[in-house]
Amino acid sequence: MQSETSDYSVYRRLVSQLLQGEEQLPSLPTLTMDIRRALGDPNISLNALTRLISRDPALSALLIKHASSALHRTTTAPKTLLEVISRLGMAEVDRITMAHSIKSLFTLHSPKHKQLFIEAWERVVIKASTLLARQLGHVTAEHALLASLLSEVGTLVVLSAFRNDSVPLSSALYYKLCREYSKSLGIIVLKKWSVDNDYIEIIRNTGNWQHSPAGKLQLLDMVNLALYHSLKEHEPTADLPPLQELAAYKKLTPPQNSIDENGELSLLSSHRAEILAIAQTLR
Repeated sequence: MQSETSDYSVYRRLVSQLLQGEEQLPSLPTLTMDIRRALGDPNISLNALTRLISRDPALSALLIKHASSALHRTTTAPKTLLEVISRLGMAEVDRITMAHSIKSLFTLHSPKHKQLFIEAWERVVIKASTLLARQLGHVTAEHALLASLLSEVGTLVVLSAFRNDSVPLSSALYYKLCREYSKSLGIIVLKKWSVDNDYIEIIRNTGNWQHSPAGKLQLLDMVNLALYHSLKEHEPTADLPPLQELAAYKKLTPPQNSIDENGELSLLSSHRAEILAIAQTLR
């Protein structure tokens, strides 16, 4: 116990250094910034945008994969990057570009830390994919996917503070650090990346089960519903209120609010195969 406490104090100092020095925080790659600027330019041609995106082969492959995924079932799959961009649209290409960049930013060299990152990313992916906004309506699935990924950026930043195995980082210590620092780090990083303030507000209120924006089901509601189900799946002992008590749940109407025998939305449990198919596009 004393050793774990000592380790925690060491890691706590490392994470605190991130909060004190913005230059140590991850920055979006120059190519990502160029692509996002081009996507925001109303005068950009599809051919010019295609040439720019093709400079990132991994992103190009991800866009093609996404355009052929369960989110975009069509009779014919797009054959070229130009067709992919035309099908997805500028806004969705921007969101996928961000998701791709988030994953590529957090490169860790220690095998133990890399394994923790893989586990964290898998949880983020499943959480994001459980949104199924297409089924719930009001919010596009792609918008919800990015919101969920961005809401977890802080947990990935926490892990990026560690580049070696000088002190063994257990899963328990990592999760403890995330609970203490992930929101603050996430907000700082998203501001550094000039991400829309709506996503920053989502980070502030993620996990606040009793908070919900006024009106119909909104992006924060989707993120909190996804987080709730992700916690139930990965942390069976987590202290969670009954689903019916969530402010987001109270906005659902029949049949979307049906609850299965495990206390989860039937909508999610009945679409497990689709959730996993969507998750594959982000791995």
